[in-house]
Amino acid sequence: MKSNEKFTGFTKETFDFFAGLKENNHKPWFEEHKPVYEREVLQPLKALVLAMTPAMYSIDSQMDFRSKRIISRIYRDIRFSNDKTPYKTNMWITFQRVVQNWENFPGFYMEICADSYQYGMGLYLAKKNIMDEYRSKMEYETEHFRRTTEDLITKHNFVLGGDEYKRPINNLLPDYFQTWYQRKSIYLYKVCPIGNELFNEGFAKHLSDEFASLQPFYDFLVDVCI
Repeated sequence: MKSNEKFTGFTKETFDFFAGLKENNHKPWFEEHKPVYEREVLQPLKALVLAMTPAMYSIDSQMDFRSKRIISRIYRDIRFSNDKTPYKTNMWITFQRVVQNWENFPGFYMEICADSYQYGMGLYLAKKNIMDEYRSKMEYETEHFRRTTEDLITKHNFVLGGDEYKRPINNLLPDYFQTWYQRKSIYLYKVCPIGNELFNEGFAKHLSDEFASLQPFYDFLVDVCI
């Protein structure tokens, strides 16, 4: 990965670009503003990834650290979509291992758009057999699971996500586990308004620390998936 600049934060122009693109999602506008995109969106994302790489390597040294795999493309694939707008109005970074089916392995992400950002970790589109293994491990390691997850909600203020089954799966676990158990997918996330924390170099450490707090649950999910 190559980057000539240290991460110093995003800028107001970063989010102004996304706001403008949302209102002008067509090639002439994008081509006119492409230098802004490259300078205020793409370059800070590359620098952020580089700044976070040591911390993410400590979480999992087997992650793919190539920027082309971590940073999303702004160009939409419109071949099979009814929405023919050519550009995404958000971008994200994703830290994950190289696996055959990304849906079946946990990953970390951070996404920015015009008026908010979000980040988190989990299994977002895992197949049923993976989620069955997740539930089995939870049943077998109940106290370890509680210790791994409890502070993430009560202390670190992550939100639990993932579609829930309309008809609950029968089990004998206590109430605490049910909201974690009855999921077709499982992830933890935060959605935040645009704030001053984004506009300085400290955001890289802040995000790295937030991801580090998720490591015990990440390790639990990795054990499920390997």
